[in-house]
Amino acid sequence: MNKKKPVVIGIAGGSGSGKTSVTNAIYEVYKEKAVVVIEQDYYYKDQSHLEFEERLQTNYDHPLAFDNELLIEHLHQLLERQAIEKPVYDYAVHTRSSKTIHIEPQDVIILEGILVLEDEKLRELMDIKLFVDTDADLRIIRRILRDINERGRSIDSVVEQYLTVVRPMHNQFIEPTKRYADIIIPEGGQNQVAIDLMVTKIKTILESDNIL
Repeated sequence: MNKKKPVVIGIAGGSGSGKTSVTNAIYEVYKEKAVVVIEQDYYYKDQSHLEFEERLQTNYDHPLAFDNELLIEHLHQLLERQAIEKPVYDYAVHTRSSKTIHIEPQDVIILEGILVLEDEKLRELMDIKLFVDTDADLRIIRRILRDINERGRSIDSVVEQYLTVVRPMHNQFIEPTKRYADIIIPEGGQNQVAIDLMVTKIKTILESDNIL
């Protein structure tokens, strides 16, 4: 029999909120069966037409940094059971790489990113909308540890970026999207009860569609 339309789950939340942990927890349950993860930060706009010094000024926490037009196009293709070539962003040169990642369509599509609930056209494609809500002090601590340990940055540069860019962008653009969420998950990946509920909900949807 023909399979029904894939289920699209949007998972939003601030930087360091734990949305990736929630995404990974759901993915681990269904990875052998029916799920693909599309990360919004793979869809930063191509900036090859700009000089390198101009690219360095990019505000990656602003909605205009994302190529949502391409992201929406790719989601439509996946919903029609067509494969896509997911772009790759090269942070070393601050523009899109020439490489892509081949993605096959699956029964569950998880769209994860800080601003996936900000764009109305993206929201319209989602069956379930989640917002991972974590206190600001935990988010900044996680960001400091990540940027120092994984990206070789100094604590001063991380704090300055947080105060001048990340925090104001969160308050202006990310936090307001909480109102669009069907479910708000406090404390991210630490909230096992909420994750278990999501896994059960997805399983119910898939079984009702005779997919699993």
